[in-house]
Amino acid sequence: MLFNRAMSHAPTRESMTALLAGLDPAEQETIRLRLERWGDDLVAALATLYPERDVSTLALRLLERAVTGFRERDPELRRLDQRRLLRPDWLQQPEMFGYACYTDRFADDLHGVAGRLGYLRELGVTYLHLMPLLLPREGDNDGGYAVADYRRIRPDLGDTEDLRALTRALRGEGISLVLDLVLNHVAKEHEWARRARAGESHYRDYFHVYPDRVVPDAYERTLPEVFPDFAPGNFTWDDELEGWVWTTFNQWQWDVDWSNPDVLVEYAEIVLHLANLGVEVLRLDAIAFTWKRLGTTCQNQPEVHAVAQALRAVARIACPALAFKAEAIVGPRDLVQYLGIGTHVGRVSDLAYHNSLMVQVWSMLATGSTQLARVALSALPPTPPSGTWICYVRCHDDIGWAIDDEDAARAGLDGFAHRRFLSDWYAGEFPGSWARGLVFQANPATGDKRISGTAAALTGLQAGEEAGEEADDLAGRDLGLARLFLAHAVVAGWGGIPVVWSGDELGLPNDPRWDREPGHEDDNRWVHRERLDWDVAAQRADLDTTAGKVFQGLRHLARVRAGLPQLHASAVVQVVPDSDDGVLVVVRAHPSGSMVCAYNVTSTWRTVDVRHFADAGIERPFDAIGGHPVFGGADGLASLSPYAAWWVVEAPPQPRRF
Repeated sequence: MLFNRAMSHAPTRESMTALLAGLDPAEQETIRLRLERWGDDLVAALATLYPERDVSTLALRLLERAVTGFRERDPELRRLDQRRLLRPDWLQQPEMFGYACYTDRFADDLHGVAGRLGYLRELGVTYLHLMPLLLPREGDNDGGYAVADYRRIRPDLGDTEDLRALTRALRGEGISLVLDLVLNHVAKEHEWARRARAGESHYRDYFHVYPDRVVPDAYERTLPEVFPDFAPGNFTWDDELEGWVWTTFNQWQWDVDWSNPDVLVEYAEIVLHLANLGVEVLRLDAIAFTWKRLGTTCQNQPEVHAVAQALRAVARIACPALAFKAEAIVGPRDLVQYLGIGTHVGRVSDLAYHNSLMVQVWSMLATGSTQLARVALSALPPTPPSGTWICYVRCHDDIGWAIDDEDAARAGLDGFAHRRFLSDWYAGEFPGSWARGLVFQANPATGDKRISGTAAALTGLQAGEEAGEEADDLAGRDLGLARLFLAHAVVAGWGGIPVVWSGDELGLPNDPRWDREPGHEDDNRWVHRERLDWDVAAQRADLDTTAGKVFQGLRHLARVRAGLPQLHASAVVQVVPDSDDGVLVVVRAHPSGSMVCAYNVTSTWRTVDVRHFADAGIERPFDAIGGHPVFGGADGLASLSPYAAWWVVEAPPQPRRF
């Protein structure tokens, strides 16, 4: 029976019969089975979001959209739906290896991306995230996150048919496409905003609009500022609206009001539209900000998870090959919720960014100590079995130091002071720093200082390259290479999907001309969003070049990863608490066997106790990255070279000799 646990809110049998009319018997059976599986999830989410509304009517509206999306789905995509349902852990497989870029900075347009698929496959990519390519507002648009039309592509990149052709080509290469869906806001030029300014009350209700400052000022007492330098405050006066509109990120990005169910229906239609173009993963941008509650930061409210559950349920009914990724760059305590805990387990986002891991990687490299990382990473609750982390060294955004004060205190550190140290270190302002980052959005009131820069700039590779070719400088360059490889080995060895940011696979330095493009001069994040240099990329097979060393190193990580079942994302992860302070030791328990990862985060030789391998059930330790056995000395310790990364598994069986 449909909606077994929520029958009081379920659409009637008569309405369901009408809904399925026109589908052939096999299609009707498909929809009915999917409703039995995911209908309860939809109704439960709606009851949470809109307890005062007629949930049955709203559920029927959304189911109508789902069935329409199913009807319009291409036969090839329906086959993909079947494959994904037969292999629900497809995102958790160790062969998943990601790459993220801006379309026009990787290639000229969508056709150009299709022409570069060989490059991506050579690197080992199976997951491609193209940064915002839906039509943004003209001029400054927050890197494409101020969307003016969700159903159109930027004309300089192509059109929807070009996108459909690209997704087909990607599927042929075994690569899944990821696109952004901005949930918290639209550009003020979006049709909804234009119609609101024109006086249509239906669309005015899509936004948070107030006639005076009474309510906005009440909210402001607890709201942080995302961009204090160029977008202070969270509300903007609009003459045409004759009101203050909520604008968390910029005055031309209007927050939508998710307490209005019409907004949910609109976004459900957009989700189905993008899925039917062949998009396989939607990155739910700014999802943490979507629900507003007076007296809070208006981030991470419980309803944001119900929003994700409702959208996911609609997608599962119409196009179950589609997965959701939560873009929630939040504190460590809030992270796991985006993969589903409690009643939301298995019902919200399939993927979430492991922001805490990224921050701890940079903290370990700056300090040469794993103490804070061991505390912080051990404190995270386990992920649900179907939840998968997106692991990354850096992304398109700045790096904010999301370090929990309680974690810092348990590690013997002052959280505020450590965050300040990391900002100074990676800006190259701390004595002895090898980093060449730029400070982004310093906030004197809070002491918050975020950092921009490529992986090469932040690991010291850029500094080593710039210093010249004297012996000491070569050592500096080599140490930078070692740090860059180590950082990627940590994220690739954590499980989940490691994602490489475009240019980092070649060790590209900061773009010295980042501020010369119109609209970029006040946003130094463009220093690490440079256009891929294809002349440098042509050196990727030459191990005498920096580009060749980095590319081949990351390619090697991807190939080794693909052959290790221990790196399935569902494996249980445990951080060893009593290792050498300079070595992070992580145990992954999987039915196929255990794996022990050992990472030396210092520039000196360190040791790891071989008992960790024996305790994990590994009798003949073998480093899968280096391809060699691991031996301990008489003292039971194995030596790791500076910035070494080991993935230790049971040695492969030796071939028989006859």
